Amino acid sequence: MAKICSGEWMNQLKDEWNADAEVSGALAEINFSSVIACGFKDDEKPSGVFIVENGICTRAGDYDGEEVNWDMRGTQANWEKWIKKPLTMTSMGMAVTMGKLKFVTGDFSAMIKNPKMAVPFVKSFGLMSKIGGE
Repeated sequence: MAKICSGEWMNQLKDEWNADAEVSGALAEINFSSVIACGFKDDEKPSGVFIVENGICTRAGDYDGEEVNWDMRGTQANWEKWIKKPLTMTSMGMAVTMGKLKFVTGDFSAMIKNPKMAVPFVKSFGLMSKIGGE
């Protein structure tokens, strides 16, 4: 099992993302392109990066200084919890409000108000549960 937010883990997430029409297909419809990073709260930089072009993840791996549009952070324990029980729209809002899920970069409030972005984003946490992580 891959380490959460590692390059290997991000590549496994890429495969699930691209295979899921409710995520990649929905984002392709709105021409969503972004560089997404994730990692751990106390780290200086993110661990993994995920590059999306028109809804499709074209590259994923270890973070290597890329300029990111979204940088999500959580503790190891919270990432593990979200993988076991994926976030919903409500629980994601609570996680952000309580500081458990932190957006170092990216406008969470603007994204969550746009259903065409929010729904696939929340569904992406369900994809994480398919790959697990340690």
